[in-house]
Amino acid sequence: MTRLARHYVPEQPQHVILQGLTGPAFLDEGDYLYFLTCLADAARVASLAVHAWVLMPEAVQFLVTPAYESSVAMAMQAVCRRYVETFNRRHARRGMVWRGGYCATVIEPDRYFLLASQVIDHAPVRNRLAAEPSHYPWSSYTHHVGLRQDRFIKDHPLYRTLGDTPPERHQAYRDLSARPLDELEVDNLMQSTLNGWVLGSAAYCEWAAQTATRRLMPLLLRDRPQKKVRTAATLAHAG
Repeated sequence: MTRLARHYVPEQPQHVILQGLTGPAFLDEGDYLYFLTCLADAARVASLAVHAWVLMPEAVQFLVTPAYESSVAMAMQAVCRRYVETFNRRHARRGMVWRGGYCATVIEPDRYFLLASQVIDHAPVRNRLAAEPSHYPWSSYTHHVGLRQDRFIKDHPLYRTLGDTPPERHQAYRDLSARPLDELEVDNLMQSTLNGWVLGSAAYCEWAAQTATRRLMPLLLRDRPQKKVRTAATLAHAG
């Protein structure tokens, strides 16, 4: 199926997935650290606010808010190009690291922002890379609960509403993380990202469509669970 042109809504968050090929995209600690350097530099140049992130061997995920229509594309292109060149040189290999371009969706903030952040921070647990999100070093979870400070992260206003002070926000996020995720909502998020559909209520999607140059949702599927397509079987647990 042909991927739809990616959509942009000013000042609205986006969930982004970048998939690796059959082999791992990270082979050692140096790879993870260098990718984060590339991400921080590219986000700064492209005016892309990064709110949550996770790096896993087969896929990476971000929660971001672009300042401009081209912010996400500029950042992803810069990160992928710079990282692949160094990754191949460090490991004496050739070829691509990523499976085509990235996938992304615009999400309704009030309804899905904190869910997307939780999905990203819990992805290592769901993929059996760690027993607890705090045990996995390559995600934003430890930043969100105050165990580490990721200087390139810009806390979203919705994260700041969790508490009046940083300790209050950290504890509220930790409490939120202790609750089980709604599997239907997780699947809706992953499917929307993989297929480029805006994720939100019917009213939100109608509002977002005012800036669109294409359809934003599957016909007849507004506000309903989306049909499982493409690689959902393997990527549903990436959240």
